[in-house]
Amino acid sequence: MPRAPTRGRIAVGAVAIAGLLALVLLAMGREPWCTCGRIALWHGVVDSAENSQHLFDWYSFTHLAHGFGLYALVTRLAPGASPGVRFLLAMAGEAAWEAIENTPFVIERYRAVTLARGYYGDSVVNALGDLATAALGFAFAARAPAALTVAAFVALEVFLAWAIRDNLTLNVVMLVFPIEAIEAWQQGAGG
Repeated sequence: MPRAPTRGRIAVGAVAIAGLLALVLLAMGREPWCTCGRIALWHGVVDSAENSQHLFDWYSFTHLAHGFGLYALVTRLAPGASPGVRFLLAMAGEAAWEAIENTPFVIERYRAVTLARGYYGDSVVNALGDLATAALGFAFAARAPAALTVAAFVALEVFLAWAIRDNLTLNVVMLVFPIEAIEAWQQGAGG
């Protein structure tokens, strides 16, 4: 049986995944950071050209939930893998999603059917913030009882629905199968 990677190797692997993601996004033409010329730690205006351009924003909370889900997925798919290998698999999965999410096809789909009408893709800085947030979600799920992780997911979804009329569940539903009543509510006309 292969030896579990050391913390140092896991850290090097995580940095390599983040670096590869940054290079892929730059090669895809993504902006390194907000074209406004600054990098903010937090940007809290959803309906703004600066959304998804700074390190963290409201959608960072959905990436915590990604981390919860990735923990469950890699634990199920690779039960014999060490925790470090599972972490790296999850980070590779999240990085792959960040690259896919920033393809013209997915950006246009978001613009057409979700609350993100003005979305034009993530900056590299924002994508790396999303990757880090997913890592935090994974770490939480790896240490917390499953019931607490599920409760945290539900709390995040309710909080985001209240705060910005969007969350991971609504985002996926609207991306895959848009529902007019949800769209009306998200735009403020339905409640």
